[in-house]
Amino acid sequence: MKRLIALDMLRGYALVCIMVDHMPVSVLRQGTLANFSIFDAAELFVLLSGFLVGLVWLSVQRSEGTRTAQWRFARRSFEVWRALVIGGIIMALLSAGLLAIDMNHTAVWHRYAEWVIDNPLGYLGTLATLWLQPNLLDVLAVYVVLIASAPLLVPVMQRVPLCFAAGSLVMWWFAPVLNAFIPNHRDGGLLFNPFGWQMLFYSGVAMGLYRQRIIPALMPHARLLTVLATGMVIFGSTIVIAAKFGEDALLLRNALKQVYGVIDKWPLDGTRYLAIMAASWLIAVPLANVMERLAATRAGVALQEIGRGGLWSFIICVLLSVLGDAFQMNPQDQGVLRRLLVDFWAILALWWAAAMWLRFGAPWQKARKSRAS
Repeated sequence: MKRLIALDMLRGYALVCIMVDHMPVSVLRQGTLANFSIFDAAELFVLLSGFLVGLVWLSVQRSEGTRTAQWRFARRSFEVWRALVIGGIIMALLSAGLLAIDMNHTAVWHRYAEWVIDNPLGYLGTLATLWLQPNLLDVLAVYVVLIASAPLLVPVMQRVPLCFAAGSLVMWWFAPVLNAFIPNHRDGGLLFNPFGWQMLFYSGVAMGLYRQRIIPALMPHARLLTVLATGMVIFGSTIVIAAKFGEDALLLRNALKQVYGVIDKWPLDGTRYLAIMAASWLIAVPLANVMERLAATRAGVALQEIGRGGLWSFIICVLLSVLGDAFQMNPQDQGVLRRLLVDFWAILALWWAAAMWLRFGAPWQKARKSRAS
């Protein structure tokens, strides 16, 4: 399967945004995706993950069959779950270590540090059963559920795609009710509602599976779709930017609210979904050449490496969020330059960790898989 360098770059960009967005006093936080778009890096991460699932599924299915594809993603769901558990433990221990040396931080809740020391087996159990999803890792928890469903649901999508789409829409509509039935430390189920976010994930899967058929079918309507997509992206951006003006933009905000109603990230509201789907069209078609050129730049290549780091990059970005937050908060009242240097350090550290993984970790993993087969 030929790698899509723009896809890798965007995955890397999503991870950088996730890292910086969870550093509360970060300087670069003011320039991430969430500041000018109604959707943020979480939607980008889930959509791109679904798209990658579709691409890999199709490639494996064609070369080795459906059963092999199912087994591959069943194993992948275990790997994601394992990363969530190990990452949650390391993050809590890191937080405990920082608190022990009087380095305050707010990127992660301090109770995790207390639980992992006072009751390590209990903390491990709550992570392993998804009863608890620590902040910073909560999007990974819903990804565990979504990727675990792929071996069962992707074949259904391939057999009856329109029925699957209808069922996905219905499940999204009733997502808040369904999520409440999931046993969890929260009254309302998982923070990232899997019954809502499945629609975005499987939209990405469908794009990966059927992109060779979808794009040619849509190209005769490309101009209209580009106008509509641009309008949707601008509409979403206006909602976000108008909120920053407070009372000065109250009339505009009230007018917009009559159109979109409620914005609620956790069950994935319709406005956020439509906005990121509109943005995906713009990136995939009218801006495709621009994205390819950006991905080929030095910064783009670095982001590609972060994106290709996969789960390793995700866990490292979470740990760097905690460290970066601690460095920016201690001592207090740091200047902009010092906090900006911490931002750049965190990004460079994330890139270096991903590059080291691709050089030493990923080849070792591939060699192990080759021996197993």
